[in-house]
Amino acid sequence: MPPRVFLAGTPDEGEATGVVTAIGFEVIALFSVLMQERSSVGELAGRLRQELDRYSPGGKLPSSRALVERFRVSPVTVSRALAQLAAEGLVVTRPGAGAFRAEPRTQASPVGDTSWQEVALSADAAAELVPRSVDASGVLASLTAPPPGVIEFNGGYLHQSLQPERAMAAALSRASRRPGAWGRPPMEGLPELREWFARGIGGPGGAVTAAEVLITAGGQSALTTALRALAPPGAPVLVESPTYPGMLAIARAAGLRPIPVPVDPDGVRPSLLADAFRATGARVFVCQPLFQNPTGAMLAPERRAEVLRIAHEAGAFVIEDDFVRRLVHEDAGPLPRPLAADDPDGVVVHVSSLTKATSPSFRLSALAARGPVLERLRAIQVVDTFFVPRPLQEAALELVGSPAWPRHLRAISAELKSRRDTMTAALRLDLPELALPHIPSGGYHLWLRLPDGADEAALTSAALRAGVAITPGRPYFSAEPPAGHLRLSFAAAAGIGEITEGVRRLRAACDEVL
Repeated sequence: MPPRVFLAGTPDEGEATGVVTAIGFEVIALFSVLMQERSSVGELAGRLRQELDRYSPGGKLPSSRALVERFRVSPVTVSRALAQLAAEGLVVTRPGAGAFRAEPRTQASPVGDTSWQEVALSADAAAELVPRSVDASGVLASLTAPPPGVIEFNGGYLHQSLQPERAMAAALSRASRRPGAWGRPPMEGLPELREWFARGIGGPGGAVTAAEVLITAGGQSALTTALRALAPPGAPVLVESPTYPGMLAIARAAGLRPIPVPVDPDGVRPSLLADAFRATGARVFVCQPLFQNPTGAMLAPERRAEVLRIAHEAGAFVIEDDFVRRLVHEDAGPLPRPLAADDPDGVVVHVSSLTKATSPSFRLSALAARGPVLERLRAIQVVDTFFVPRPLQEAALELVGSPAWPRHLRAISAELKSRRDTMTAALRLDLPELALPHIPSGGYHLWLRLPDGADEAALTSAALRAGVAITPGRPYFSAEPPAGHLRLSFAAAAGIGEITEGVRRLRAACDEVL
């Protein structure tokens, strides 16, 4: 039930009886309607909007405290309602002074002429060996929430019901009360948090130390820092094919040339990796050895040492994006150690994140490296972001140190397996023409190959019309794809019932275009 909102001053108990008696059932009916409104913020904003004519332009509205007392709502509701009116240009809020009716809008500002930018940006690109391009379409395909009523098979994060919201809220509350929680943290991150990540990356044997770890603001930020540190503009960078579109976008925005190296269900193919190093002279290879995005592949044990050897002989770095280690499925068995744990020579720059296992807004990760490259990574991060906010780091420490953390990991491990099995069974039953070459034991998605000649763009559009959002495969390839593909997420849906219904809707879309 939403907070109570009264449209007049609040009388005391004795006066209330007289008011109800005098005004009659109309007030009761009106009160009932208001109590049933879905959004008290929208309701309060609407009421204040109606009353703005009482104030002259520049006139001061009642204080927040007065509005709280009058409408019997929380200070947060008042603040959000005023913010909504400010966004509409109806009021102006001044910290410490209050809210005021906005001055009437004068004639629209003249439309500027930005056509000069086309020349400026093109001239800049012409001077570069590899023109930079910023294309976020591949990332937006999994970040954009679908319209209401559309089942989300395109998401890249856990559904809200799977996120540890209570544990995160409790951790943030405890963290905010820590002495110095709002002070400036060390540039590299809190020592205790760096130590926690180091143990997770290197294992109990201490293969990675806290001194070799930097705390960063999410995996995307860590990948950006790593690529900027390791490859100059115009340089080639080897990437798995297919691979994560966000990494391709980072590389292209930095003026790098992504060079594809094919993967199979056992991960990247070492012979082709060696050929790519020799042909291009690249000094960086970006990979996801565990539950690769989008294929779900896991680098085979016999290939792990081979990949490190090939990179070492090429004088190259391996950026290991270990993004979903904490989203292992219940039936996965023991996981291999990160490549960084078996790399004494500093070949691997490791990225580890908490975001996928928590919430898209819990943007906290770590970069691990050894040798001179660590100082370069640190310098670039300091220049770009200074440091990760201390309250978030403190909250992460509280979260991973609480009993709720292992319970959460066990719960999502079981739930993700159930969702994967539900989606796999539904696809085999309803869409046998979509090839599913590999069923992963971790992560949150399946990678499907379309029949030869199928138009994945047309299918994506038809699926949206049918009420299910899917991710086309083209953005996952840095060069021409061998066939049409789809990536379907089973973590972003509301539950197994919605997964079954989503596959049914996808069947209808396939009937339309295939």
